Amino acid sequence: MGKWSPFLFNLHYCSNQRNVFFKIVCRISIYLAQESKLLKMRVVIQRVKEASVTINKKIVSSIQEGILILVGIEDSDKQEDIDWLVKKISQLRIFDDKNGVMNLSVKDIGGGIIVVSQFTLHANIKKGNRPSYIRAARPEFAIPMYEKFISAMEISMGKKIGTGEFGAQMDVSLVNNGPVTIIIDSKNKDF
Repeated sequence: MGKWSPFLFNLHYCSNQRNVFFKIVCRISIYLAQESKLLKMRVVIQRVKEASVTINKKIVSSIQEGILILVGIEDSDKQEDIDWLVKKISQLRIFDDKNGVMNLSVKDIGGGIIVVSQFTLHANIKKGNRPSYIRAARPEFAIPMYEKFISAMEISMGKKIGTGEFGAQMDVSLVNNGPVTIIIDSKNKDF
């Protein structure tokens, strides 16, 4: 149950409370525990023929065939989320072999990678029409995690990868090959 486990009350205990204050505390605790299960590092992977990131009219990263990875980070993310995602992404067989079957990874083809931070992947549109980004990690946590993700991906690939700039206004251009777009959540490994 993670960080909320000390605050959890079982449903039987909550339903037997007569004091309104304790009933409210119980319901809030249960809600927070359920919400904390949903927190995850989220990535969107796009197989591309080419991709680039431009900041202030200057191209800061560009690749030919490879993958563009959009990364959303939440406060509950840990190094194990990064490790699992990096392994999964680098071995993901989404490129065609000589028979036209998706059987090769980005590593296999020597493809390029660009990683771009994107807190909007954690948009919550449950209420109203304006997305809430409260689940996205604050910069003081997200920036080091983003940098660890990049570093782990570079180690896995054995080469430097392209990036955007955390928090910058970026123009991300790509030609999606397929199209192939895959969403992966680190806490939902069966997704």
